[in-house]
Amino acid sequence: MYKLISCTLLVVFHFSITEGNSPKYTHYAPYTLLELQCDQCPPGTFVRYDCTAEKATECAPCPSNHFTNEWNSYKDCQYCSAVCKELQVTKQECSSTTNRICECTDGFFLDVEFCSPHKECPPGYGVVQQGTPDSDTVCGECPKGMFSNVTSSTAPCHRQTDCKKLGRKVLQKGSSTHDTVCKEESSSSCEIDVTLCEEALFRFPAPPENWIMTLIQRFSSSALTSQQINKIQETHNAKEQPFYLFKLYKSQSKADDSFNPLIKDLKECEKGVFNLLRPLNLTTKHAMMLMQSLPGKRVKPDDIEKTLKTCERPKHLMKLFSLWRNRNKGNTIEGLKLLKMAQFPRILRKRMKKLGQFLSGDSMYSLYQKIILEINGNQTQAVKLEGLL
Repeated sequence: MYKLISCTLLVVFHFSITEGNSPKYTHYAPYTLLELQCDQCPPGTFVRYDCTAEKATECAPCPSNHFTNEWNSYKDCQYCSAVCKELQVTKQECSSTTNRICECTDGFFLDVEFCSPHKECPPGYGVVQQGTPDSDTVCGECPKGMFSNVTSSTAPCHRQTDCKKLGRKVLQKGSSTHDTVCKEESSSSCEIDVTLCEEALFRFPAPPENWIMTLIQRFSSSALTSQQINKIQETHNAKEQPFYLFKLYKSQSKADDSFNPLIKDLKECEKGVFNLLRPLNLTTKHAMMLMQSLPGKRVKPDDIEKTLKTCERPKHLMKLFSLWRNRNKGNTIEGLKLLKMAQFPRILRKRMKKLGQFLSGDSMYSLYQKIILEINGNQTQAVKLEGLL
């Protein structure tokens, strides 16, 4: 006996719903299994109800903190990324059509999951490729004729100064870590009107009685006029007058014979200042930082760069102090005490502290006593001679 096998033929009908030019997605209608081509939903929305043979796709807007950034057939919107982490900033905010995008703040890059600081290129190396929020700094050794004298994550190598093009001779040959220093045709640009030792000497606290009158009598016979002396007395207080009298005297007296006995002592003092400052390989960055840390008006950046290029070490630093003093009519010894040195490199901080101590310490006090005895002694001798005559 044969069994009757019954087969059902399943026929699938293809049905297409068209709504403009929007992209489509395939959907099989329940029960009928009709293959429908439904319209996708635009960015910022999701599919609430699939299309049917009678109705188009029904889209709904994404709820708060959710998004879709393309035409889609999603039944839900995607959840926006969490708020940005430490050392990150928001590059793109969450919206119905965009996800929240975070990136590392300036000076940092994404290293696996955390923001790390960009690598700093040491002196002799420059930045070949700047770091980005997604990549680290790339350093490269400065080629011949180029230099970098700073530790930086942004500074490239710079071309060394060509002294020949400037019509000057080479004072100090450049290297990968410092620029070429050119010699000025005239050394006047590096001259200092009053040295740090002279300034400390004539600005020493607690002068003896009638000290200003003693100096006036010593200076007036050779270089200063009564008009100039009166102007200094009118313009400056009693504490500052000795310094400005000496400064004027020095500028007008080509042969400084009034202090011949002290010249040797002053040179020894200046030698001590040189020894303190000579170890400093002062970069442009640190020179700018030093001058900005002094109170009052700042020395112009162009003057700082010119001084570093034209004046040999350590005279360039003494010239910078002289520029600051003249610009502010200031007191360098007091200015050193007011330096804000927290950001200075350790060696610069240490040397500035020692310089301030040296210029107001025991050796300067001994030199000060010596000049008082010298000048007062000469004045006393002059009075005695006048009495005998």
